[in-house]
This record gives sequence, structure tokens and C-alpha cells, in this order.
Amino acid sequence: MAKHKKKKKKKHNTVSLGRILAVCALLLIMAGISRLVAHDASDRPSALPDDNRSVRIPAQELMKVVTNPALDSRLLNYKAMDVSFNPRMHEPNWVAWELTADETNGDIKRSSQFYSDDSVEGCAETYDYLYSGYDRGHMAPAGDMKWDATAMRETFCMVNICPQAKVLNTGAWKRLEEKCRSVARTDSAIIIICGPVLTDTLRDFIGDNRVAVPKRFFKVILSPYTTPVRGIGFIMPNDRVKGGMQATAVSIDEVERITGHDFFSALPDSIELAVEKECDFNSWSNRR
Repeated sequence: MAKHKKKKKKKHNTVSLGRILAVCALLLIMAGISRLVAHDASDRPSALPDDNRSVRIPAQELMKVVTNPALDSRLLNYKAMDVSFNPRMHEPNWVAWELTADETNGDIKRSSQFYSDDSVEGCAETYDYLYSGYDRGHMAPAGDMKWDATAMRETFCMVNICPQAKVLNTGAWKRLEEKCRSVARTDSAIIIICGPVLTDTLRDFIGDNRVAVPKRFFKVILSPYTTPVRGIGFIMPNDRVKGGMQATAVSIDEVERITGHDFFSALPDSIELAVEKECDFNSWSNRR
């Protein structure tokens, strides 16, 4: 009996050891599969871009605008700015440019010499503004072009000019230009697009060429190299701005709705959708 029990016990130990080895092998196989799946998931590129990252799209692509098809447009390229010029209105539909942090530190002196470009059909003459009661208002400001003499001079071409009330030109519009320079220094570079709102009923016409006087102006600003990408829009009356520039802040989506233009379509769709619905002036203005 003792011998029989011993053999039975040995058989029992053999079976138990086999079961243990089988379980261990199964666990090792499962662990290996888990590591393989995890490795595969981490290496697989995301189907959608991460909304919390900056983008690496050339500035020239970000400056492109799909112009409202109801407006006459001739695309003009200058050293530092792109212009959609409207020969019927004798002013730009929009002007786009990039402003980098380094470019805000230039020392080129202001040109102040306005001129008409005879090669551009419908370009206004400087005398169209005489005794009109309106300033020759820059869209791309001379203050953004202190880094290059040619870029500075070209901002005084009449293709970059619109009739602006002095209280706007020297008030909220100027302060917004200064704020943009501050943001460019903080965010390394920004894309700016601005112009008259030509979908409104026009306020007036001035000069021999009957240059259109808009009731409102728009500006959109994109910081493509921040994390996350950020942007904001502004709609300002061609008059005194009550409440300061912050009172005129809107989303880029709202500017698109008002103007009929499409901005920043070169952005990945998910980033464009997120950025263009933003309207947080305090966050945009106070970023450090």
C-alpha cells in the first residue's frame, strides 16, 4: 500500500506541474500579445491632427484667402504683403502679411510718401482723398515694415489704402496694430489679414475716382506657431470705437460670415474649426 501511494503521489505531482507550466506559458503568450498591441498602437499615426500643437505650414500658404466671389479681385504680390485689389471700389478687398518677432525691431524710417501704381487698373490717386474728410488709412501698417525699406515704401502704395475716419485711424485701429506687434513678439510670428467690409451698404464715395468709403473694417490674426494655435477677429466701425478694441473682438468665423471671405483654409480642418470659433480677447491680449 505504501508503494502504491507513493506512485500515486508522484503521478499527482506530475499532473500539477504540467498544469502550472501550461498556465505560465499561456500568461507569457498573453503578455507578449499585449506588448505587441501596445507597441503597435503607440507607433500608429493619429488619424487626426492634435489640436494642442503648433503647425508647420509656410506663411505664404496661411496668407491665402478665398475671396468673396461677389467681389471683383485682382491678386497682387509685394515684398511683404499680398493684396486682393478691387478695381471697382478702388481699394483692397483684403491685405495679408506675416509679422515675425524679429521684424518688430527694425530701424527703417517711415516713408510717408503715398503713391499710385499706374500698372494696377482702378488704383486710386493720392488726390482722391484731398478735402474728403478721411485719412489715407493703411491696411498693412508702415510700422510692421521697419525691417526693410522696400516693404516700408510699398505700404504707402494706394492699393494698400482705404478711406478711414481719423478717429479710427489714430485711435482703436492704431492701438490694435500696436497690440499685434506685441503679440508677434510673444508668439514668435503671426499672420494678419485685414480690409474693408464691402458687403455692407457703403457710406460714401470720394474723389474723382469715387473711392468707396466702407462703414466697417475687419482684421483677423492667427498665431500658428503657439501651442495651441490661437486666433481672433475684429470688426471695427469706420468711426470712434466705444469701449476700446476689446469691444470689437469677434471670432474669425464671425468675420467670415460678415465678409464672405474664407481665411486660413490651409490649416488642418480640426485646428481650423477650433481656432476660428475662438473669441477670448483677454486670453489673446494677455498671453505671456
